[in-house]
Amino acid sequence: MQRTMFRWGVLGALAGLAAGMAPAQTVSGRETAATASRAVPGMQAPVPGALPIPMEQGTELARLVEAAWALQPEALAAGARARAGAARREIAGQWTAEPPAVSLSAKTDRFNGREGAREYEAGIALPLWLPGERAHTARLADAEEGAEQGRLAAARLRTAGQVREAWWQWLRAEAVLAQAQERLTSAEALAADVARRVRAGDLALVDRHQADGAMASAQAGVAEAEGALEGVRLALGALVATEDLRPAPAAQARRREGVPEPVPTASEAVAAVDAHPELIALRRKAEVARRAAELASVQERANPELALLTTRDRGARGEAYRQSATVALRIPFGGGSRHEARVASALAEAMEAEAQLEREQARVRAQAAAARARHSAAQAQWEAAQKREALAAATRGFVQKSFALGETDLPTRLRIEQEAADAARDAVRARLDRDAAVSGLRQALGLLPPGSPLDTAAAPEAPPR
Repeated sequence: MQRTMFRWGVLGALAGLAAGMAPAQTVSGRETAATASRAVPGMQAPVPGALPIPMEQGTELARLVEAAWALQPEALAAGARARAGAARREIAGQWTAEPPAVSLSAKTDRFNGREGAREYEAGIALPLWLPGERAHTARLADAEEGAEQGRLAAARLRTAGQVREAWWQWLRAEAVLAQAQERLTSAEALAADVARRVRAGDLALVDRHQADGAMASAQAGVAEAEGALEGVRLALGALVATEDLRPAPAAQARRREGVPEPVPTASEAVAAVDAHPELIALRRKAEVARRAAELASVQERANPELALLTTRDRGARGEAYRQSATVALRIPFGGGSRHEARVASALAEAMEAEAQLEREQARVRAQAAAARARHSAAQAQWEAAQKREALAAATRGFVQKSFALGETDLPTRLRIEQEAADAARDAVRARLDRDAAVSGLRQALGLLPPGSPLDTAAAPEAPPR
């Protein structure tokens, strides 16, 4: 009886030891959700069938960027990737390199000698960490989590660039439609005035035909502008998964500012280039490669195993059972060429990522300089277009008065009207181009639109461990 109790006591201790290999703390669903929210700040889960535009304060462009980002595959998979990162960190906190393994065996001579020999063995094998392997595994898990956050920030910035491009196309098409509608209103008024004067005998019938032709041309311009606006509306709506985009009234669309994003100062531009999301993503990719190389350098062989076994046996029928315990240590030989291949591959990945980072730094700085030059040119063009619009409007006023007094013929009036319309169109386009150049400069610097949950698309640098 005492031997039986001892046997079951040993087996119970082994089972308890196997259960104790798992970490004491587990990750609940609420903690996992919190981890996911920390990994992607400001991200909200999209609601099926609804416009996923956050309700917080921000500009219209910022809300559209957030709506488009919530639909991106990277954002949708961010929660699962955050849980994977938490699991990798949890692995580094475990006591053993691999899950323990339980072994059970029985030996008998029942099928040959039938002398009653019996042997029963139960044991557990514990894979052990190599020296330094556990610490390097934890560092690699942290580096992979930082790389994932950097990749999400870079993807968020690319989404912002797509929305910005579609947004400015929408505003330009909206402004063109507003100007076409104003031109049509002016052409209709002129045609009505010319028709009245033709009936009064002040103008010839050919003048009425010219006025009606100008009105028809304006109607065609409105139809063309409406078609172009519908195309860009659908393109922008596809990015943010909504069709609730309506053009502003003509007077408002012609005068409203597009998205007045602030122009970065010189110091802000330098800081933004250094914290550019794409550069951070590459830095963290290189960090992952370096950590992987460090881990591979200490994994020279397979993990050793510590085995704890208990044996109960007898030599023949009628003999008393004997109880024994065994402690075994299994140490594999070194990996040799396999180990060198893993280390060399990890180092090659690190060298490639660092070289790519250098190239990307040069490209980002060149893009920022080009965007700054485009903004300066757009500012100068807008100032010149403003002067031309003012002069054309003044000339138009003079010609309107002289035409009403009969001192100017209709062809001259139509020519001046066309010049004034062209000047107004160029001024509006120059203003939108200037504002779009500011947006392009911020995009080149890696900055999100003001009002976004992250004013900069760059994720914070992970602290060194």
